[in-house]
Amino acid sequence: MRMVEVVPYQAAWPTMFERLSAPLRRQLNGLIVAVHHVGSTAVEGLAAKPIIDIDVEMPDEGDFSAVVDSLASFGYVHVGDQGVVGREAFKRHGPTPMAHHLYVCRSGSDELKRHLVFRDHLRTHRGDRDAYAAVKREAASRFPHDIDGYLAHKGKIIQSIYVKCGLVPEEGML
Repeated sequence: MRMVEVVPYQAAWPTMFERLSAPLRRQLNGLIVAVHHVGSTAVEGLAAKPIIDIDVEMPDEGDFSAVVDSLASFGYVHVGDQGVVGREAFKRHGPTPMAHHLYVCRSGSDELKRHLVFRDHLRTHRGDRDAYAAVKREAASRFPHDIDGYLAHKGKIIQSIYVKCGLVPEEGML
């Protein structure tokens, strides 16, 4: 089982994203809207698991099978939504574990909106970014071999930030 590790922000992460995303943009040209750096590694100053999260945004009416076929030429295999509606996951098999996660989301999906709004909020709200980093470090310390425990431990602060971002209503409000 891989260890859950949260490290301080690395200035190399944006460069790593560019190195990974540039060939995707070329390969998927005409099939997609954009390639986004999302997740904690996309937020300057935020401690993170050292894995780059990439969202490939395709048009709502785009040809998903063409995107799947194109990504297959890079060695990516579609593994389904993995229980997250609006986000299709891809894996690439090789001799070393992937240092990135690749997802395809349609432009109008709630999941893409959630990724972008949460990222942008943390980029502009240092207090929330730092509080989230502290919870992530605590979660990794408490659950070093339990990714589900790590994710559950972060749940409360994520939900509170979602409320601030307008992604979910405040508790008790409908």
